[in-house]
Amino acid sequence: MCVMPDRRLHRGPHPEDAKLFNAETLPLLRGAVADASWLLSRGYADKSTLKLVGDRYNLNVRQRLAVMRASCSDEQRQSRPQKEVSAANASGQPLMIDGYNLLITLESALAGGLLFVCRDGCVRDLASLHGTYRKVEETLPALELALGSLRELGINEMTWLLDRPIANSGRLKSLILQTARAMDLACDVELVPNPDKQLIAAEGLIATSDSAVLDACRQWLNLARLIISGLNPPFLLDLNV
Repeated sequence: MCVMPDRRLHRGPHPEDAKLFNAETLPLLRGAVADASWLLSRGYADKSTLKLVGDRYNLNVRQRLAVMRASCSDEQRQSRPQKEVSAANASGQPLMIDGYNLLITLESALAGGLLFVCRDGCVRDLASLHGTYRKVEETLPALELALGSLRELGINEMTWLLDRPIANSGRLKSLILQTARAMDLACDVELVPNPDKQLIAAEGLIATSDSAVLDACRQWLNLARLIISGLNPPFLLDLNV
């Protein structure tokens, strides 16, 4: 089978998103998030929840993915914010950053891609990596935005974690370090086999919107939402029900 090369220049919306995620479908999607969260709160597994809710609401594949990323159990909705550190209290603390998690969300925001406010207060996207990271036109602006925002938050010591197995992680590491130096910011970047493990084990503050990490970490900063709140992105849906 011939695999076509990835020639995307932007992290923008899918061609069908304007139809799948609009004012008419928003009540449907919110209802699906409410039902999925009800099922998760009662111990249903993610896979069975997705099947039940997706079929009931006749959801497209992308709609199903959005609903599951926006949903969480009532317990998770309570526990995640309890560990969230405010921007004011984050100032001066060392920060460990889930690099791809943050960067791709910001790239999507700058490219007008689909973003949604989730039930736990995080902003998430529908982008995904399949073994390779491809730099797009929004990559450098997203890095500059992230680093500038971190400086404004008073984060003077930061470590970005990137997945070593993902192709081009080394190139992205160089770009992050180069951009930080140009902005006169102290920054470290580590290529690690599994960032989730280090984020969960971290004693200090971390930045991610990864659900599994949020459930297991000690304290976290809702960095993507803090940054995006100042952007007014054109394709941001509120699925927080």
